[in-house]
Amino acid sequence: MTEIIDIEEFVKMKKPIPKKRRYSIRVDRLKYVTDKECLTGKEILILAGKEPYTRFQLNQRCKGSVSKIDYDEKVDFTERGVERFMTLPLDQTEG
Repeated sequence: MTEIIDIEEFVKMKKPIPKKRRYSIRVDRLKYVTDKECLTGKEILILAGKEPYTRFQLNQRCKGSVSKIDYDEKVDFTERGVERFMTLPLDQTEG
C-alpha cells in the first residue's frame, strides 16, 4: 500500500513533498485523499462534494497568502507551499 502524504503537515514541517504517492489535502475542515499529484480546481471541488461545482469558488492557501483557483487551473500538490483549500458559495443569500 502506498504511503499517504499529508500535504498540510509536510508544509508545516518544511519537508519536500515526494512525487508518485497518494496525497491528503484539506478542503475547508475535511481531508480528502487522491492518487493524483495534480488536480484542477473543478476536480478538487468535486472531490470535496461541492456540486454543482459551478456554485463554488475555490481558494488556495499557499505560503501564507490566499489566491483564487479557476475551475480549469491545475494545482500541483508537490509544489512548495501548497497548504490547504477553502471554498466559498457563489450564491450566498441573506438569511
